[in-house]
Amino acid sequence: MPSLVTPAVPAGSMAALPQPEIPADGVLLRPWQPGDSSAVVAAYADPAIRRWHCRSMDDREAADWITAWSGRWRGETGAGWAVTDGGAMVGQIGLRRLDLHEGLAEVSYWVLPAARGQRVAPRALTGLTDWCFAALRLHRLELSHSTANPASCRVARRAGFTAEGTKRGEGRHADGWHDMHLHARLAS
Repeated sequence: MPSLVTPAVPAGSMAALPQPEIPADGVLLRPWQPGDSSAVVAAYADPAIRRWHCRSMDDREAADWITAWSGRWRGETGAGWAVTDGGAMVGQIGLRRLDLHEGLAEVSYWVLPAARGQRVAPRALTGLTDWCFAALRLHRLELSHSTANPASCRVARRAGFTAEGTKRGEGRHADGWHDMHLHARLAS
């Protein structure tokens, strides 16, 4: 059935571009590389990352996870970047639930234990947000996190994401269903 509105971002706009490196206030967001597997395995062994992202990975799974990001970019369904500082991988940030027609995406991120407390996540989030609005021309970015995760709430606020409310019982974690805070930024 034909849509009565023009897509916010025309299909093919993202896939036509190579996935960029994005400088972000002292950190660099770069596309995932096959050599990042061991760092991804180590990240998903961290109890905090496992708690909030609800997964673990072995070497094969990490390699598959890294490989899948390029397909998501080409399929315009998502995008993922390694967050690096001085060449060392310190975290990840990605666009999930990407919908170009509606001009929106959800952001996810994590930071390795050694880099926590250095504002890596808000710097990466701000850089990615700026790129999404300027280059990709998205209209809205959303971020959801468990209400039991105040660190993610601080990241969202520092990156200018407005708290919009609580989604009751929306996130399933290893310890059960969690209420989730919803934050968002608009291009305007």
